[in-house]
Amino acid sequence: MTSTPLEPTFQQAMEITAQWLGLWENGELSDEVLADRVAELVASRDGGRGFFVVSLVGDCPLMDRLPEPLVLQLRAAGAGVVDLTARNLAMSTAMALHHQRAGDAQQQAGSERVRQRCTELLRLLEPVAVKRRLETLLAASRDGAGEDVAFLERWGYDAEQKQGISAAIEAVAD
Repeated sequence: MTSTPLEPTFQQAMEITAQWLGLWENGELSDEVLADRVAELVASRDGGRGFFVVSLVGDCPLMDRLPEPLVLQLRAAGAGVVDLTARNLAMSTAMALHHQRAGDAQQQAGSERVRQRCTELLRLLEPVAVKRRLETLLAASRDGAGEDVAFLERWGYDAEQKQGISAAIEAVAD
């Protein structure tokens, strides 16, 4: 009997992730077990979205420490994880500027933390996949060309935000 992969909704994935991160932080879940569970979660788009929303934004130090078993599983998950991480890099960069303009230093700091976490994760994921994905995002943010133009337009990012996204993409390579 083979087990069916987990295909939670976005909401369920967020709840599951919060629960697992709590157990991990309390030492009740090993790095390896957490990595295996996350691998199942990120196998679906909504599962991956839920995992990243909670792990990137939350106060849990997981995405600041990135245990090796987790990095290996996220690398193995492939293009879906690279895509979600690249999109989170773009959105957190644009939101940091939005919050800065609004004078909301706390929200700005939170967005900058997410951007930094995405930058570090992208540096650890499969380099060829990351390079390809970031080149596509860079073409949209810098040149207004390619597949990601609709993504940037959907969120209504202005020229300064797109410039920030371009700089954030280039910082991944530094």
